[in-house]
Amino acid sequence: MSVVIRLARAGTKKRPVYHVVVADSRFPRDGRFIERLGHFNPLLPKDNEARLKLDMEKVKAWLAKGAQPSDRVTRFLDAAGVKKRTPRNNPEKAVPRKERKAQAEAAAKA
Repeated sequence: MSVVIRLARAGTKKRPVYHVVVADSRFPRDGRFIERLGHFNPLLPKDNEARLKLDMEKVKAWLAKGAQPSDRVTRFLDAAGVKKRTPRNNPEKAVPRKERKAQAEAAAKA
């Protein structure tokens, strides 16, 4: 049984609020969970303290037990200084094709 720390959506239509929960990875996103660790309100401004509330003691306890945080929860924990987030692979897909081709040719010549 793999345990994950993830967001479960709550709130009304077009007014989302997310609960930070610990759940079995096989359970549905908004379904059964083991424990609620906090909440996240994306509609509030980023500098507002009420945007994200987490019980850090419970989070650290679950991480010690082997729970794996989701990508979004890992961002929250990295900002709080609890768990370091590793950089992701971000290929240059946004660069237009001609420029990518020219860069590849220049790299091949060098």
